[in-house]
Amino acid sequence: MAARPYWQGQIRLALVSIPVQVFSATKSGARVQFKQIHEPSGKPVNYTKTVKGIGPVDTDDIKRGFEYKKGSFVLLEDEELDAVKLDTKRTLTLTQFVDYDDIAPIYFEKPYYVVPADDLAEEAFIVLRESLRKAKKVGLGQITIRGREYVVSVKPCGRGIIMETIRYSDEVNKADGYFRDIPNDKPDPDLLDLAGTLIDKKSGAFDPEMFTDHYVAALKDLVARKLKSKGEVVTPEDEDDKPSRGSNVIDLMAALKRSVGGDDDEVPAKKAPVKKAPAKKTAPRKHAA
Repeated sequence: MAARPYWQGQIRLALVSIPVQVFSATKSGARVQFKQIHEPSGKPVNYTKTVKGIGPVDTDDIKRGFEYKKGSFVLLEDEELDAVKLDTKRTLTLTQFVDYDDIAPIYFEKPYYVVPADDLAEEAFIVLRESLRKAKKVGLGQITIRGREYVVSVKPCGRGIIMETIRYSDEVNKADGYFRDIPNDKPDPDLLDLAGTLIDKKSGAFDPEMFTDHYVAALKDLVARKLKSKGEVVTPEDEDDKPSRGSNVIDLMAALKRSVGGDDDEVPAKKAPVKKAPAKKTAPRKHAA
């Protein structure tokens, strides 16, 4: 468990208050990071705070400012910001309970682990956890973390509770503008059955360790080849296998059959005449002439 909690406070359910600690549930992982380098010297580029017409400034002279109109700012001290009174700074009040499926996945932002703050809080914590599990609901409320107020959901997670920050409605683009031009056609039943068979074939329990960051591995390989080339430009490796795109229903049917392990040539009889009938009719007429 992390040495320092991300947030400390209480979850309030009506008149019941449960002291809790919140920890980040995710970490950055093995990312490859780049720095800007001055090529002639090979040294990193520094970032300097500057003011137009003045030049570089001392960090001690930098304050937080809120732009209340174009080009005009009001400066705020850290003490003044800390003095802003918000109940959600220390209390997460559960104001609504909904089915988990009622919230579209796009609204969920970042997960956190919630644990009881001490032994005295464990009983009430377990009651909340099991009540949510039995009702198959998630609790909703608001919480302030590092100067920003979030909508959050809480739900059971093993022996603990997981809290997820939720985006506000104005932070999510409406899907209609992107999906409007996609046809609402019904797929061919045979194609639908084959696709369903493929899904069933590849279904299983989620195992996050099955997935690795191939980009990181490729970058590390590139760095190794770059070092071996002693600074010369590394040319990309040839790509023999390029994805092909099917142009008709027969291609899609054949591709699905290959995917599920069927025979590529087994195209349903009702589909064959659509593509092959013209060839069969014209060949005899040319022979007779």
